[in-house]
Amino acid sequence: MPARIIDGTKLAKRIKSDTSARVHALTAEGRRVRLAAIIVGEPAAAEIYTRSQRQRCQEVGIEYQLHSLPPHAKDDDVRSLIRELNQDSEVTGIILQLPLPPDLDTPALQYCIDPYKDVEGVNPSNIGLLFYDNAIIAPCTALAVMEILKEASVEPRGLNAVVVGQGAIAGRPISLFLSQKMATVTSCHIATKDLYSHTRQADLLVVAVGKPGLIRGEHVKPGAIVIDVGINSILRPDGSKTIVGDVDFTSTNEAASIITPVPGGVGPVTVAILLRSAVEAAAKQTATPRRLAV
Repeated sequence: MPARIIDGTKLAKRIKSDTSARVHALTAEGRRVRLAAIIVGEPAAAEIYTRSQRQRCQEVGIEYQLHSLPPHAKDDDVRSLIRELNQDSEVTGIILQLPLPPDLDTPALQYCIDPYKDVEGVNPSNIGLLFYDNAIIAPCTALAVMEILKEASVEPRGLNAVVVGQGAIAGRPISLFLSQKMATVTSCHIATKDLYSHTRQADLLVVAVGKPGLIRGEHVKPGAIVIDVGINSILRPDGSKTIVGDVDFTSTNEAASIITPVPGGVGPVTVAILLRSAVEAAAKQTATPRRLAV
């Protein structure tokens, strides 16, 4: 029997509706939600990349600012801009668009973002607090996966969960979240021997590696819950491009009990969570005492 498909687009729409209501409530109290995005690179690329980001912010009432730096910008240039935005009380959220040019120190620059304005949850302080189940703002993709499990009425407690991929903003945070929910978590990565012996034992399988079709139906335990975080652009035989996940949907759909599609699964929920995190950041800056210094 085909799996139950979780409609991420529908879930994202509900999250955005709730977020819009919260933005308007804050606005009524005289508290603005303003997101500042920093991009280092060609202006044309910046315009294309951020156009949809600006539109999504506007849909829920979040103000959006784009700060473009040239491709030859140095660490000190980016750091100076981040500090300026940290100190600007009118700015309630900051996004540092990745990837940065290779000569820039990405982790060091992420560390400069005020943890209370770090709407993507990438500041090492927020990642560290996640270990203690106490992040100010957690990584959006990991939050999206947990939101999807909630939508599917899946209780992780007691499940044998396998997370394939150990990236800093997806795999590792997802593993932490699942451990905190009392799942028994196996973390697989590039050095894992016999990957499929692990995936075939999973009650809950989360895949986040960026490798198209890595997981097929024969690699999945019958009745498992499969969450596909991967987003990959591939060429069709006719030369056109299409988006696929890390999971081969057609074969896995027949084995799993619940599955997320690509596109239309984790992706739109992650975007909606980013907007929600921007609102939570704005609220936390005035509603809670600071646990961390900038």
